[in-house]
Amino acid sequence: MTREDGLHSANHNHVDADAASIIEAALVHVPFDGWSQEALNAGAADAGYAADDVARLFPGGAVDAIVIHSAMADAAMAAAFEAMTDKPERVHLMIRAMVLIRLEQATPHKEAVRRGLAMLAVPNNALSSARALYATVDTIWRAAGQRDTDISFYTKRATLAAVYSATLLAWIADTSGDPAAIEGFLDRRLRDVSQIPKATAPLRSVVSTGQRLAEGMFQMVGRVRR
Repeated sequence: MTREDGLHSANHNHVDADAASIIEAALVHVPFDGWSQEALNAGAADAGYAADDVARLFPGGAVDAIVIHSAMADAAMAAAFEAMTDKPERVHLMIRAMVLIRLEQATPHKEAVRRGLAMLAVPNNALSSARALYATVDTIWRAAGQRDTDISFYTKRATLAAVYSATLLAWIADTSGDPAAIEGFLDRRLRDVSQIPKATAPLRSVVSTGQRLAEGMFQMVGRVRR
């Protein structure tokens, strides 16, 4: 299996339809019960499933559900971007459009996203968190037509991960309800890393410590997901 097959296919794992149905039904319970067995069981009951189905579909419990929910959001974001009739042509504008689509789509379930991020921040869930983040940024890069397999593969994803993560946290913290505030924040982050479209230049500069750590984590995630 090539890296193209082993790593890039990680973003295209099909979400089980039954798992998706339970998660969609559970979202109304998450703001009250958190991402918990109780919320999943309640969602399953609402959607006509049994507790045994929850155990079968989410062997890792609530963390599995959070990661699958993120994968569902990845797919919805990519589909909405693909359906755009006036897609931007420049890479950084494609990235901007997809991040904003992702946040807009998540708005009805902002509390569920916040609770999911809090759970993924627990050290024991670091690998699951990295997998979910990796899948999201890889989905964005692929949708933007960037399918490189050279030295820039992880650099691009680590750089975008920093931009996306910072914007997501700013969105979670924002209480203004003004989309322009988050758009401005995202635009500033994209300007800060204006080298994203040029990241194909091998080792063009010393990568920051945080970015190197992210690259290392993404490489590990890629190997695990083969």
